[in-house]
Amino acid sequence: MSPATLPPDIVVLERGWLSSNNILLLGAEQSALVDSGYGTHSAQTLALVQARLGSRPLDLLVNTHLHSDHCGGNAALQSAYPALLTHIPPGQALAVSVWDEEALSYAPTGQFCPRFTYQHLLTPGDTIHLGGRGWEIHVASGHDPHSVILFEPELRVLISADALWGNGFGVVFPEIEGVSAFDEVAQTLDLIESLQPSLVIPGHGPVLHAVQDALDYARQRLAQYTTDPVRHARYAAKVLLKFKLLELQQITLRDLRLWAHATSYFSLLQSRHFASTSFETWIDDLILDLMRSGAAQAVDVAGEPGLLNL
Repeated sequence: MSPATLPPDIVVLERGWLSSNNILLLGAEQSALVDSGYGTHSAQTLALVQARLGSRPLDLLVNTHLHSDHCGGNAALQSAYPALLTHIPPGQALAVSVWDEEALSYAPTGQFCPRFTYQHLLTPGDTIHLGGRGWEIHVASGHDPHSVILFEPELRVLISADALWGNGFGVVFPEIEGVSAFDEVAQTLDLIESLQPSLVIPGHGPVLHAVQDALDYARQRLAQYTTDPVRHARYAAKVLLKFKLLELQQITLRDLRLWAHATSYFSLLQSRHFASTSFETWIDDLILDLMRSGAAQAVDVAGEPGLLNL
């Protein structure tokens, strides 16, 4: 039977779409946080954690994957809690050690992430003790080839990161780079179904109680993208534009176009899927889509045409 609520030792800090959800796991002898939000929200992340912990320290920090909206608060938390031990998936350990912003996706997405360190790796197949419970570590490739998800088998609670949301799943980033990954998304959805979670804590949005409904919807979205990869490419480009607008709140059209030109994922998407249209026309069409959908509004910014986040 699905639990009506999470137990008090599992606290979900549901965030806006610029930051991932943060999951605070509280045990008698240890506290842990899963994912830390976006870098520009790091002060808010720290304040939320401190408000829950009080005088207790944060002992462990775990990142399901290293997209900027899931680990951007790492540096602030590491500074506030000097004894904090940080665990990351193994696939990008070297990139973190040398701080390769290209390999970590921060340069290609045009996003911001303060440099952080790590002490331990999340090895798929292992169980990690977080708070007062043991959480199984499972591979969850697709959205990100290095992502993991965490499953607590006693309560049958799953921390799904961006592998499963109430409205689908995250952008399939390998597909932007021309690497086929829709099959990996399907495999991850199958894995989640096989675990039979009674409740899912997604990377974004509210806790999911109707897990099968979420899986069914995610598979419908995946079938649309598999049948029409251009649809996914356009969705990915709009997500990247909207993310930047969420970060800045308002920007001139000129500066947004310049930013898109300098952000390599846009060039990859345009050249692979929209080469018959000029880059400028394609970007302007995406911007119009954001306005038509109500995701942005045209305004004057410092006397120039611009966009306001809605």
